[in-house]
Parts: sequence; C-alpha cells; structure tokens
Amino acid sequence: MIHTNFDLKPYNTFGISVKADRYAAFSSIEELQMVLAERNNEPLLILGGGSNLLLTQDFHGFVLKNEISGFKVLSETANEALVQSGAGETWHDFVMKCIELNLSGLENLSLIPGSVGASPMQNIGAYGVEIKDSFESLSAFHLESGEVHTFDNKACAFGYRESVFKHQFKGQYVICSVTFRLKKNAKVNTSYGAISSELEKQGISNPSIRDVSNAVIAIRQSKLPDPKVIGNAGSFFKNPIVENSVYEDIQRTYPDAPHYPVNVHQCKLAAGWLIEQAGWKGKTIDTYGVHKLQALVLVNYGGSTGSQIYDLSSQIISDIESKFGVTLEREVNIL
Repeated sequence: MIHTNFDLKPYNTFGISVKADRYAAFSSIEELQMVLAERNNEPLLILGGGSNLLLTQDFHGFVLKNEISGFKVLSETANEALVQSGAGETWHDFVMKCIELNLSGLENLSLIPGSVGASPMQNIGAYGVEIKDSFESLSAFHLESGEVHTFDNKACAFGYRESVFKHQFKGQYVICSVTFRLKKNAKVNTSYGAISSELEKQGISNPSIRDVSNAVIAIRQSKLPDPKVIGNAGSFFKNPIVENSVYEDIQRTYPDAPHYPVNVHQCKLAAGWLIEQAGWKGKTIDTYGVHKLQALVLVNYGGSTGSQIYDLSSQIISDIESKFGVTLEREVNIL
C-alpha cells in the first residue's frame, strides 16, 4: 500500500517529524519490484531502522521501508557456520539469534540500533570489532537493471564506517540479505578496556560469548540513551584519524588524551573526549542538545527539528577545529 504525505517520525530514531510525498514498505524482492513499478521518477529513499539518519526537511520523493525478514544457517562445519539474515531484520535480534546458536563474531556488536541491511553499508563497529571481520557476502537489488548482484567482502571496499555503498554505489542498490561467517567455540574478544572492566565487575573470569554480549549491553545502557525514550542516532561523529604530530600537539596540553595507533604515522582520537573537553557534554538548548553521559550523542528531547540538531553539530565541529585543530566528520547521514 502506498501512502501519501506520510509522517516519518516513527521511522527515524531521532524522532524528527518530516513528511514524505509517498511511502511504502516491502518484505520481498517481488514486493520491491511491484512498488518500484509505481515510481514516478521521483527521488528515492530506502529506509532500514532509521537509526543513522538525520532528517532536516520534508522528503519530496518516494520512501521505501525495507522489511525483508528471514534467518537461516546456510552451511556449517565443525569450526564455523555461514548465517544469512534478511536485510529488514533488527540487528540486535539477529545478534541474539547467533549467540543462541553459540556462534561467535558479532557479540561485541550487541545492542547497536538499526537493521541488518544497514550494517555493511556503514561497516558498523564497536568494542574492537567491525562488520568486515566476519562479513561473508550480501545480495543487493540493482535499481536500474532489476538484477540481484552479490558482493563479497572485498567488493564492499570496507573502511572505517565506510563501504562502496556510501560512495561509488550510493543510491544504486537495495540490500536484500547479508551473510556472515561465524565461529564455533572461538576465543572471545575482550581487548576493549570497558568490556574487561565490566566482566571483572560481574566476577566473570572465563567469559562466554553471551557474557561478552551482556557486558556490552550493560556498558551501552549505562551511557547511551534509549532512542525509544530520547531521540538520538547513537554516535553522531566519527573518531577522527590524524597525523601523530596533531596528537602530540594536543598531548602537550592534555597528557592523558586518549589515542589509538592506526599505523606508524597516524592515530585515532576519541571524538567524544574532544567534545567533552570543549565543554559541550550535557549542554542543552531548548529541546535538544548533547547527552549528559556521552558527548558523542546528540539528542532530541522532543519537538526539535533536524535543522536545529544539524546546526548544533556544525557549531561543535567549528569549536573542535578552533580548539584542537581537528576536523570532526559526521557519522550520521543527513537528508
């Protein structure tokens, strides 16, 4: 069913009320083809979970909501399994199903909002793990030809919160399913400091993948607002990668400034730390602002516009550039 003048507020985690000229949902490739047959050459927006999106104005085009479901183990050996999910599945639910089967590789990515189909587009990552580490392939519908193409790990050209679908093929494909190569009885990854601390707090010395998942969930819930309660899109900015000389300049004033080596010449800085040092953490302007527990998260307390939140992000970018000589980049897609 195609809706007109459709309010997208329930379909973006910022809770921004903007209208789409037309809206429809699809749960299969066949339904997608049927809906596309009704397209009048207007702009197209494919929605997953709406968790990495800031809507700053009404969308004068056709919004399609990907609701392709499904979960299956395609094959398995004594040591690993190939697991496929429909792109419209909720990411966290998919991770929980994998953990129930004792399949390792995604537990550090528990409780990340959004859909499975959006995960490779963004190469989502957290707590020392990225999608590319266990990604096998995806199937995607090519909007122009109507063909379904398969992309393996290399073809996706994964980078830090990047993939070929954010650049070369942006707006050309609809991801339909994603397949992961997961391990059985694999050694868990607790290298990220916060996980080790949380496990120690819980008295767990030999953690299972479920223990790691529970630790990640506890950490995220302790400092990240629930989008169902406070509108947000998680981390709004990427952690900047800079030359070592830039970090050394910052370190002269802030000896304990966190950094993570990337290669011999570069390191990654913590965007949240930079924003907090600049005094933005917890700052509220009318009904929006920066979250009080996590400076990386911009929030809509209710009734704010996307433009207001975008302007706030611009002020933060400008301030960080002025104070630290570092240019922050938005992780969230802006429309």
